Amino acid sequence: MDLELRGLTAVVTGGSKGIGAGVAQGLAAEGCAVHIVARTAHELKAKAAEIGAATGAEVTPHATDLSDGANIQPLLDAAGVPDILINNAGAIPAGDLAAMTEDRWREAWDLKVFGYINMCRAFYAAMKERGSGTIINVTGLAADRTDAGYVAGTTGNAGLNAFTRAVGGRSLADGVRVMSVSPGPVETERLVNLMKARAEAEFGDPARWQGYLANLPLGRAATVREVADVVVFMASPRAGFVNGTVVTVDGGHGSNQGSFT
Repeated sequence: MDLELRGLTAVVTGGSKGIGAGVAQGLAAEGCAVHIVARTAHELKAKAAEIGAATGAEVTPHATDLSDGANIQPLLDAAGVPDILINNAGAIPAGDLAAMTEDRWREAWDLKVFGYINMCRAFYAAMKERGSGTIINVTGLAADRTDAGYVAGTTGNAGLNAFTRAVGGRSLADGVRVMSVSPGPVETERLVNLMKARAEAEFGDPARWQGYLANLPLGRAATVREVADVVVFMASPRAGFVNGTVVTVDGGHGSNQGSFT
């Protein structure tokens, strides 16, 4: 299937690793020129070179901190108005209401929540002026499977999904699609390292980490590619009538009352 992405441009935040890197690779493989954004310059440059070599696409790194709203307009100026924006940067830490002090809560939301919103404000306005564009916010299953031990993440993801529905509810009048892709557990380097550390602490054997995934559909987490492929398709003109909604990639885990752990 031709996704009709060849010749388009995309900005992918959190693009140096995990889902962001997977999405950038997928878009580049479909013929997009891709701008990847992250805070760590050396990791970002290495990933841009890797994706460019693998796909032959133009991949441009932008080392910037999107938790600071002042950095967003310079990014837009440098990258230009893309056809596609993928908001993916930020990992909100775990913690219950007592553990998440105001400072921790605000710091956690500066990148993933306010960063997404500020990116949408700037890029949506530019896309509206041009008359076309697609924005995808990568959120997370905690929005629906609420967790008192991940209260800032649950609340932040739920807020971003509501934000997406609100903005997307009338965005097609401006020629802009806005949606969320909400993955469940994904086998990123970060998840594997967390599970290995837990298995080491509990059993003295990091190799037992996959046991924590036994209650998930198929007994495993999603792969990065499985999530990235959904994002790439939703970003493409072939999904042009999908808008203002949240697409979940969880193998049915969202309706499963069993525990992740």
